[in-house]
Order: sequence, then structure tokens, then C-alpha cells
Amino acid sequence: MGFGCNACGVTGCRIIDSPRERLIAILTNTFAPCNGRFPLLIFLCATFFAGNAAGGALLLTAVIAGSVMLTLVASRLLSATVLKGVPSSFTLELPPYRAPQLGQVIVRSVLDRTLFVLGRAAAVAAPAGALIWLLANLQIGDASVFAHLTAWLDPAGRLLGLDGVILLAFLLAFPANELVMPLIVMGYLATGTIADVTDLAAFRTLLLANGWTVCTALCTLVFAVAHWPCSTTCLTIWKETRSVRWTLAAVALPTAFGLALCLAVHGMCTLLGLA
Repeated sequence: MGFGCNACGVTGCRIIDSPRERLIAILTNTFAPCNGRFPLLIFLCATFFAGNAAGGALLLTAVIAGSVMLTLVASRLLSATVLKGVPSSFTLELPPYRAPQLGQVIVRSVLDRTLFVLGRAAAVAAPAGALIWLLANLQIGDASVFAHLTAWLDPAGRLLGLDGVILLAFLLAFPANELVMPLIVMGYLATGTIADVTDLAAFRTLLLANGWTVCTALCTLVFAVAHWPCSTTCLTIWKETRSVRWTLAAVALPTAFGLALCLAVHGMCTLLGLA
């Protein structure tokens, strides 16, 4: 379920009887790239690493398989350390078949699930949108606050094979992963509003003009798969665990994997002359 929405994936972990294994599933659900991350993944796979649609689809499949492997590795790490315990069997009983009641299904689907998740998203999206607008339009000296922040983050971004604009885009996309691509465009064009990405060829040209290399695209691809969960997912994790500690752990775990992988990929690309 996490491939559709990580927040829904976390909610789906309720069917796991063992509290320990349910917690492991919750903490590792973010490694599954959700629909908000797929546009960036598809763009990078199709335009930077493959010359045709078939090659891009094959690479995207490999990326998804890699995310599943990261989930398994992280789950094994957790089960062998902080959540060590005796594995339990997993049994999912099939309930007796009953004719669905259309009205009850619609009410539960809309009120108990859809509006519930959308309400959590709106609670963070509204103030986050205001923050992004202020950062892009408030001037300090001859540059916006957004530009100052990207310059401050640039050394850390370069170390990871990214740059300050990419790193700040991921940080500001905490309310929704769909914001990463528009925020990158806004940073490079120095506009005061989030830009709509409609022409992918022009977007690729813009990235190349701002110093993107194969290494930059590869590190961005890795970081898109492994980084902190979005705000809605974090709120859902807190709701399911009622623990700030485990919510922070769910943020730190994929971020640690992403930072380590980006450092490794950047180091390898530097050795190969691709950085």
C-alpha cells in the first residue's frame, strides 16, 4: 500500500498482530516510493539514464526492486537490534463472504479514510505553502531568503552529490513529495512562485544548464527513494504509535540510509570521473 501512499501503508499495518513486527513495518514503510515521488523517479529514469521508454521502464522497475531490498535490509537491521525478538507467524484469515452494502462502503471510504488523510495533509500544507511563499519573496540584501538558504545548504548538498537547491527542495517538500520538482525549477529560475513542470525536455535543459551531471541525477534518484517521510505520513505514524520517539525514528531511519547511499554514490562517481 505504501507505493500508493505511505500514510495509507502505515494505517494498513494494523492487520499485523505482533506489536513488534507492526512497528517494524511502520518504520520501514517509507522506503516504498509513493505516488508523490514517482514523477521525479520516472523523469530521471527516462531522460537521464535511458534513451527510450523501454529502457526507462526497466530502470524504474530496478529502482522499485531496490526500494524493496532497502525495506528488507532495514527490517532485518531493526529486528536484530532495537526491536529484537522472536519472530511470529503471520496469518490473515479470510472473513466469510457477505454482499457489500454500498452506502456503508461509501461512508467508510470517504469519511473514515479519504477525508481523514486529506485533513491531516491540509493541516500541514496550508502553513507550509505560506512559508514557501515568504521564503521566495522576502528579500535580504539583493537576494531572496530562498536564495540565501540554498547558498548556505550548497556545501552539504555538494558533499552528497546534490546542490543547495535540490536539498532545500526536499526539505520544503515535507508537506508533499510532489513539490520537489516545482521547487527545483523555482530555485533555478529564481521566481517568486512554484513553477509548473509541463515540458520535461525544457526541465532537463534547465537542470543541465545549472550544473547537473549523471552523478547529480543518480544521487537525486537515490535520495528520492530514501529520505524522510512526508508530513501526512509522520502524523499518521504518531497517530498509530502514540510515540514521538518512534515517529522521529521513522524520520531518521530512511534519512540515514539515503545520506549514506548518496555519499557512497558520489564517492564512486568521483573515482570514475562522473561527478
